[in-house]
Amino acid sequence: MTSVSRAKWLTVVLLTATLVAALVSLMVGSVTIPPAQVLERCFAALKGQMSNDATDRILLSTRLPRIILAAAVGSALATAGLAAQTLFRNPLASPYIVGVSGGSAVGAVAAMLLMGKVAAITFAAVPVFSVLGGLTVTAIVFFLGRRGHNVGPGLLLAGIAIGALCSSVTAAALYLAGERLQILVFWLMGGLWRANWQEALLMAPVSAAGLVALIILAPAMNVALVGERSAQDLGVNIARLQKLLLVLIGVETAVAVSLTGVIGFVGLIVPHLLRLVVGADHRWLVPATALGGALLLIVADTLARTLAAPVEIPVGILTAVVGAPVFLWLLQRRGVRETL
Repeated sequence: MTSVSRAKWLTVVLLTATLVAALVSLMVGSVTIPPAQVLERCFAALKGQMSNDATDRILLSTRLPRIILAAAVGSALATAGLAAQTLFRNPLASPYIVGVSGGSAVGAVAAMLLMGKVAAITFAAVPVFSVLGGLTVTAIVFFLGRRGHNVGPGLLLAGIAIGALCSSVTAAALYLAGERLQILVFWLMGGLWRANWQEALLMAPVSAAGLVALIILAPAMNVALVGERSAQDLGVNIARLQKLLLVLIGVETAVAVSLTGVIGFVGLIVPHLLRLVVGADHRWLVPATALGGALLLIVADTLARTLAAPVEIPVGILTAVVGAPVFLWLLQRRGVRETL
């Protein structure tokens, strides 16, 4: 089987698995709903024939927006991780590892603390502050990690340093949080328990736009992997590509963090593992990564709200439990010197 055929089959498998995971997530919970009834209620809602009973409210007002938000956030984090790995030409780069998630969290926490104290800052300002924090950290890490005309081995070290600084700032903000401390702590752990249609409809277009942008940029991303000078010789405006990827990483990560808190390792393990199967061709790797991220977060969120029901486990804890061992395995597999 050729690499293209393998990529096509994997894309079909991931799409099927994501749809199945979404159906299962609609079924399970405090109230179990049979699959036939789930499909019947969803099709009726599409026709505008909602009964507005308890089952409809559970499916359409609670579980469905949560699943859409999980899919959109997972896709955004995974594709942002793929963009970071291409930008820095390092397969272990990710928004979480290089500190972008931490910068987004600082911005979002700052906005939350200022809500009610500054009249101009409302809940709508949280994504804006988060985007500004994420873009700022992305730019700082990118320029600190450069060596001459190439992104150098200082990338991960710069990311770790900036991430540590962001964690310190966030800890200071928590110290000053007062009565909002518990809310901010749970938010920083990462979770989708506050999911609603407003958040789902905000995240879905951002995720879709990021996916479309990366699909368009896929040929240039393929060329960029050979090195900046070689890419320039092949007609790719590498500076423009880097700026576009930089903005995409910051916006996708920041909006996701502002809505669901810090959910780590999705942007690291999904694109890296899929690259081992699909290969380095971004024309296939981009859609596979988007589907893989959506699948991972739908499954993680379903487990988070069912494993210890009625208590809900923060999704960020589950992704860290899975992601940290995978990250260590990848480090051992590639070797520390090759990774940095």
